[in-house]
Amino acid sequence: MIDFHCHLDLYPDPTAAARQADAARVYVLSVTTTPKAWRGTSALAKGRSRIRTALGFHPQLAHERHRELALFEGLLPETRYVGEVGLDGTPEFRAHAAIQRRVFETVLRMSALHGGRILSIHSRRACDEVLDCLRRQPDAGTPILHWFSGSKAQLMRAVDQGCWFSVGPPMMRSATGRALLRHLPRDRVLTETDGPFAHGNGRPLKPEDTGAMAASLADAWGIGEATVTDLLLANLRRLSGPDAIHDRGPSRAA
Repeated sequence: MIDFHCHLDLYPDPTAAARQADAARVYVLSVTTTPKAWRGTSALAKGRSRIRTALGFHPQLAHERHRELALFEGLLPETRYVGEVGLDGTPEFRAHAAIQRRVFETVLRMSALHGGRILSIHSRRACDEVLDCLRRQPDAGTPILHWFSGSKAQLMRAVDQGCWFSVGPPMMRSATGRALLRHLPRDRVLTETDGPFAHGNGRPLKPEDTGAMAASLADAWGIGEATVTDLLLANLRRLSGPDAIHDRGPSRAA
């Protein structure tokens, strides 16, 4: 199982959440929302070989925390992963569009200067703007659009620009989400939960819940569930390279 976008540090008991994910043999990308959260969140991965921690600067917090850009730059050499970063075009945060864009563009520029990073990107109601920023910084790394909610035309543009996608159970709850799943490039897809923000069955999703996505993708793509599981694992290994987990436990986990 793979949860490539999860906020481990924001569960009520982060240590327990990390322990349970590791026990379930889930490969987790533990994203952060501010540079100041990096140290504490990365400590959750200590001794847990399946958890990686991403250095984040969430767009909804950019207007409050933009002075942490220097801290972000100082921490960047310590990780191959950046996230959650991006832009948010929802009405509540539209007034902060300029500072969001400045922070995101700075993050991309820093990532490029450090040789590129694997980027978990927020693009809610700002897909075209995110793609414009990525086009201007082609050396920033590998962009992964998390919980993509744009149009089919925007999806095709993102595919053309080389984007990857992380998808979770909430996408299966709408006809639009299910339709988007069918058009994703199968060799650039990973699963996620966005827990604890995303919910299922009346509770926050946990990394262990990503197992259900193999069946959902199998249905969307018209192939077997075992084939999907192998495909997702191959995608993870190709993306992460030598940093990927190479064991094959009974759960076929990454």
